[in-house]
Amino acid sequence: MLSIYQLKSRFQSLLRPCVEKFYNANITANQVTLFACIGSIFIALIVSYFIEYHWIFFLIPVWMFIRMALNAIDGMLAREYHQKSNLGAYLNEMADVISDCALLLVFIQVPSVYTGLVILIVLLSFLTEYSGVLGLLIGASRRYDGPMGKSDRAFIFSLISLGIATGLLPLNWINTLLGIIIFLLIWTTVNRIRKGLQEAKI
Repeated sequence: MLSIYQLKSRFQSLLRPCVEKFYNANITANQVTLFACIGSIFIALIVSYFIEYHWIFFLIPVWMFIRMALNAIDGMLAREYHQKSNLGAYLNEMADVISDCALLLVFIQVPSVYTGLVILIVLLSFLTEYSGVLGLLIGASRRYDGPMGKSDRAFIFSLISLGIATGLLPLNWINTLLGIIIFLLIWTTVNRIRKGLQEAKI
């Protein structure tokens, strides 16, 4: 299933010089993971505080890109510089969920946006990541199948944020987009379960 995650290898190649600098500066994968999580919470708080100024939503796509880079960097540090650890595995999964939760809940405060849709997206985002991790329990790999994985969510909510910040996206259209995202999240969960079961049989 098509997903932005499939572009990860090219993105990592661009980040490799940066990863080397992080390593030489004695910055660890776990430190990068925690910084990305704390940064997400901080950005969510800033946007929430200044929510009446729609231009503040420009921060979200900027941070989403930085966060995506940090997520790639922590993984490369772990794999290529022998920093894998059990604690890192916990931090990697939990920090992503916390970051998603913080950044997505900001949209509850947008006028005309239905709170229930945002909460459902947060819950389904949890479910998609949980279904991906569960692949490991049945002998499959950690599943990252789309069409609405973490990178895809970051991309679509960055576009929505840009639409809000520029005024190009009518606020009463957001609920329709959220409904489409909900459908794609359910599809993603089913897809990850199906792919995990298929892989476990091989």
